[in-house]
Amino acid sequence: MNRPAAQPAGVIGDLRPILAGGAVGRWLLTLVILAGCLGAGCGRGRLDAGEKPGEQVMYRQIYRIRTLDPALASDVYAALEVAKTYETLLQYNYLDRPYHVEPLLATAMPAISADGKTYTFKVRPGIYFQDDPCFTKTGGKGRAVVAGDFAYSMRRVMDIKNASNGSWCFAQVVGMEEWRATTGGEKATDYDAPIAGLQTPDAHTLVVQLKQPQPQLLWLFAMSYSAAVAREAVAFYGKAFGHHPVGTGPFILQSYRPNYRYVFERNPKWRETSRVETFPVSRDPNEEPAVRAAAGQQLPYLDRIVEYVIEDSATAWLMFLTGQVDASPVSRDNFSAVFGPNRVLSPELAQQGIRLTSAPTMDVFYLGFNFDDPVVGKNKKLRQALAFAFNETQFNNFFNGRTTRPTGPLPPGVAGYVPRAQPYPLDLPRAQKLLAEAGYPGGVDPKTGRRLQLTMEVGSADDAEYRQAMELLGSFMDGIGVKIVSNYQNWPAFQEKLERRQAQLFHLAWSADYPDAENYLQLFYSANCSPGPNHSNYVNKDFDRLYERVRVMNDGPERTALYTRMADMIVEDCVWLMTMQPSNFAMRHGWVGHYKHHDFPYGMIKYYSVDPATRRAWKQQHGR
Repeated sequence: MNRPAAQPAGVIGDLRPILAGGAVGRWLLTLVILAGCLGAGCGRGRLDAGEKPGEQVMYRQIYRIRTLDPALASDVYAALEVAKTYETLLQYNYLDRPYHVEPLLATAMPAISADGKTYTFKVRPGIYFQDDPCFTKTGGKGRAVVAGDFAYSMRRVMDIKNASNGSWCFAQVVGMEEWRATTGGEKATDYDAPIAGLQTPDAHTLVVQLKQPQPQLLWLFAMSYSAAVAREAVAFYGKAFGHHPVGTGPFILQSYRPNYRYVFERNPKWRETSRVETFPVSRDPNEEPAVRAAAGQQLPYLDRIVEYVIEDSATAWLMFLTGQVDASPVSRDNFSAVFGPNRVLSPELAQQGIRLTSAPTMDVFYLGFNFDDPVVGKNKKLRQALAFAFNETQFNNFFNGRTTRPTGPLPPGVAGYVPRAQPYPLDLPRAQKLLAEAGYPGGVDPKTGRRLQLTMEVGSADDAEYRQAMELLGSFMDGIGVKIVSNYQNWPAFQEKLERRQAQLFHLAWSADYPDAENYLQLFYSANCSPGPNHSNYVNKDFDRLYERVRVMNDGPERTALYTRMADMIVEDCVWLMTMQPSNFAMRHGWVGHYKHHDFPYGMIKYYSVDPATRRAWKQQHGR
């Protein structure tokens, strides 16, 4: 999924940190001021005001959320929020590595036909939607989930009117593309029209028939696009549905103020219907004892989740230090204050019970080129010139040495990744030569007689340090005479611009939807051009043929070899200028329990716990 390129790694599952931070020279003084402000009730006041004795409440930082509609949850942050209230047939196992999926709202893993084209799911009985006014026939009481709710969700994703980025997920269903073709225009979409490959023979059976094998389908049924959605809710709330989630999950949205605060509370329907979900059994002998001991305990642990939209990284960091939020990224400018020698947590923080998590990520950050654009899209030598002008060493130093530069679109850890030398190392003479061959000698546009100017679209407008990073990137291009103008906007506006194919250049990151190289390579498949995930709008018939061949193959040496070949094509065409793959360094307070890093953390917050007594004692001890 797409993610703001200012926020490259994960912490506490669904709290994504920023490679940014406050001013290290001022943070101690600001901490004192902020602590006094929060204690005195100025500004937002104490975030824990009104907390009940013994109540498990998690306080978190989030970023701007465009929608809570599963069909439109195309970025990491929306998908993480959606997974609090909506559930899918399958889910990732929380503890096992390597990653795999397991039943959630399905009674078991689906039966798969011998030819790999038919999947039969059995839906768990006794699962209910939350109570909501949309259920007018039952006086607002949530009804039981049926197989048709999943079929309806799949149709919503494919409906042209909804402009979902997830339409690639279900395009292989027999008859789905034909039905999709009828959904354009002003005429109301017929959600009852038959689709041969999408059948619900009874209330608890969903049969999905594919045109050809799709080994990735199991991963897709763990994504928010396939979550059960009540048709009544969409009809009742209309265009406002994206702010009125009605799901089956462990939490319900209790209140929200857009761009300020979201409050989720435990879903009372679980207790009312005697629904029981339990913590999984660990198979890892090195697992933390508390995690191993949690096996079989009833979920969720949390009573409430209180989230504040905090886009200023310095504010978020200081709120963590005062115990007002439970987790924090390790900010760039505070790196030396957090770490001692050998990147070990400083004794001052360790003595406060703060814990550090570090792990590699599967995220790829890049500067994308829009192939619709007549300047960059049609000129490979220009794109390559820019790639050779990128200074990996300076960029990595800016981020405290926490990044490496990808050598292709596939990160380590997925099949098809092949270690190799950087194909576009810093080489200014070569960049200048390519620039001249591209028609811009010395960076001068012959049509205007002035420097070539390119516009880069950037999200995360409020992050001052991310602006510094983008200015640094622009300075690399200054070195060959090309001027980069950065156009900053908030994340929802940035997404809309990409979906409308209006960006010339854009800086973005991709977080894998599932651990398979196909999920990265589908970003270059022509059928997925914007508003789909191919925001570069790259079209290559040879690549498309290989993609259509490889996506139906099971894992094996032949598929891996094709993955490598396809990645080589993307590198040669310089579809992206690869900027970084970060490592994750993040902190959490000692009162947060049962945490384990997960690259696919959607819905994992149900496994986290908070010890309110430990939090209260910490605040008393540290005067918070």
